[in-house]
Amino acid sequence: MKRAALSLPNSVMLLFSPGCCGRNTWALGGNDSDYARRTAYLLLDETDIVTGRYLPKIVLACETLVLSLAKKPEVLVLCSTCVDALLGTDMARLCARVREQTGIPALAATMYALTREGQVPPMVAVRKTIYSLLTKQKKHADTVTLLGFFTHLADSCELYELLQKIGLRHIYELGRMPDMAAYQKMAQANFTLVLHPEARLAAQHFEENLGIPSIELTRTFEVEKVHRQYMALGHILEQPIDDSAYLADTQAHCERVRPLLAKTHFALGETSNAEPFALALALLRLGAHVAEIFASPDPSMRPLIRRIAEISPETNIASNTDPSMLAYRPNQKKVTFAIGRDACFYHPECPGIAFCDEAQPFGYQGIKSLITAIEHAAA
Repeated sequence: MKRAALSLPNSVMLLFSPGCCGRNTWALGGNDSDYARRTAYLLLDETDIVTGRYLPKIVLACETLVLSLAKKPEVLVLCSTCVDALLGTDMARLCARVREQTGIPALAATMYALTREGQVPPMVAVRKTIYSLLTKQKKHADTVTLLGFFTHLADSCELYELLQKIGLRHIYELGRMPDMAAYQKMAQANFTLVLHPEARLAAQHFEENLGIPSIELTRTFEVEKVHRQYMALGHILEQPIDDSAYLADTQAHCERVRPLLAKTHFALGETSNAEPFALALALLRLGAHVAEIFASPDPSMRPLIRRIAEISPETNIASNTDPSMLAYRPNQKKVTFAIGRDACFYHPECPGIAFCDEAQPFGYQGIKSLITAIEHAAA
């Protein structure tokens, strides 16, 4: 959540919470991390919370933060927690007060874990929040904005070239915006491409407030699905897309890795740049074995789970958030390779890859990068 909110260019964050909520801020990368340098922490004690006296403290802390920085930020992100959600803190009013006192736009981001399984979980809400500063502009026919990730796609992703070949010369992504002036150009898009389902609410914001429609593509690790998506995109845009070279190259990669996958038993986690159930199905269809999936499936995953069950009924699914995972013990005979930071944590005894690079894999490039990473780690 914190990293997502800090994806706005030249932004800084004030996290205000009790110690129990702020203790994991170190996970942003430590003192040498850019995220850490852009994050300030206001510790709240019980009296602050009970009396509400922390609200003026937040405004004062924002003023102090701005004055302490060598370079004035362009956005202040106020990161609250379950405490404010339960107390009903008026975050819109608080942001307005901060903007009045500092002269800098302020946005609210809430780490409210209890809404994770709700209709608008934190990672969906923050995707809408980070685009809320965009103002309506004249649309350009040769411009598209990519939504879905907080960092940009890998430079080698074929999607850039395919879009440019059909006349889309300007491709904007939040992760490539150097400042707020560049950020505003995202509102010039003729349409948006939604690359992650959690960005659907953000796409709705684009359509309702900026008059920009959207088209959705799904990150998949199945070659034929990638091909069908590009063909469908070309049909919608009435511009034929020729992906034949990428298709043939990726198919060759898949055929090359089949013998290795056939003798590999995977454990898949949810902390990676892949949806674990979609990845499991892709690996199974390539001839691999999937022993375990560590994830908390939502209702939209049921069709995928049914297909996995048909192909591999012995696959186990475990939720990372279930307290029983404290007693988890790896079965060394069952798993021979792990994908995802959580899966690697559960299976330190076998080779694995985190597959969590900042640059996001997508399309044919995503499949090839996964195959290459597996081959290197298994060598």
